[in-house]
Amino acid sequence: MMTSREVVRRTLAFDFPDRLARDFPERYGSDFAWCGIDPSPDARPRSGVDEWGAVWHNIGVSSLGEVKEFPLRGWADFDRLSIPDIHDPRRYTALEGARERAGDRFLLGNGISIYERVHFIRGLENTWADIYDAPEQLGSLLDLLTDMNLVLIERYAAAGCDGYIFCDDWGLQTRLMIAPASWRKLWKPRYARIYAAAHAAGLATFLHSCGHIVAILDDLIEIGLDVIQMDQQENMGLELLGERFAGRITFWNPVDIQMTMARGAPDEIRAYARRMALTLGRWEQGRFAGGFLPKWYPDPAGAGHRQEAIDAMCEAFLAISRADLGVPA
Repeated sequence: MMTSREVVRRTLAFDFPDRLARDFPERYGSDFAWCGIDPSPDARPRSGVDEWGAVWHNIGVSSLGEVKEFPLRGWADFDRLSIPDIHDPRRYTALEGARERAGDRFLLGNGISIYERVHFIRGLENTWADIYDAPEQLGSLLDLLTDMNLVLIERYAAAGCDGYIFCDDWGLQTRLMIAPASWRKLWKPRYARIYAAAHAAGLATFLHSCGHIVAILDDLIEIGLDVIQMDQQENMGLELLGERFAGRITFWNPVDIQMTMARGAPDEIRAYARRMALTLGRWEQGRFAGGFLPKWYPDPAGAGHRQEAIDAMCEAFLAISRADLGVPA
């Protein structure tokens, strides 16, 4: 039997793992371990003030908050922005022993978003306006965040991490939040720098991004993204995602958290889980080659997920692993 670390690595390499990797609640098990620096410049508190000076407020039962006061209201104040010191050695004590604590699991290091962090600092509408009105100043902030990620990549590689991830939700329900051409001009080169540095350090690249992001998936694959973690698929369509991208990138997904997972009966959830594995993964002569990693959504209360739905999804993916791969789950 392969170790958790090997199962994930082989899934990403399309190298015939002996089972589906998984990232589920403790009851069902996970092949992943996580580590991060403390404090992180990308911390997102339920409430209070973060290191950049953004004021957060909690919304409802979700574990997430939203920014109510933005620290950079105008570019004239950029020189006075509170910028976290990424080199502060106190941040990195949390990484000591991370590899040992992970054991044989695949260890992911948490990075710093380069879109969401911008609009946490500037505000979403200001960020969208900056694309056209202040592209050079916006680029300076993007370069600052990119450079922070490059420092973190070195630190995580030295700590024994296997992969590098951060979160940037780019999609609305039906399209990208900004014009794809603007994304390619401003964000794509910065992502490319981060992914090149991660690969040079021996780390696989992961991105969480929800919404309708089909318009930039080809670009992300081109510049070196190994794994896309998306909690929605139905707004884009499983068949479209499978036809265009299966075998070219690894999908790390739960059953769609807004639709089937939130509203479906257990039998519908189980059927969708099977469709996901067959559509998004690569299968060769009935064998699973890789390209698909099932997971759960770790804020079930915020998403309105019932325990019976979580159980149906996890058990369905374990059953797929047993039946289609012929090994114990």
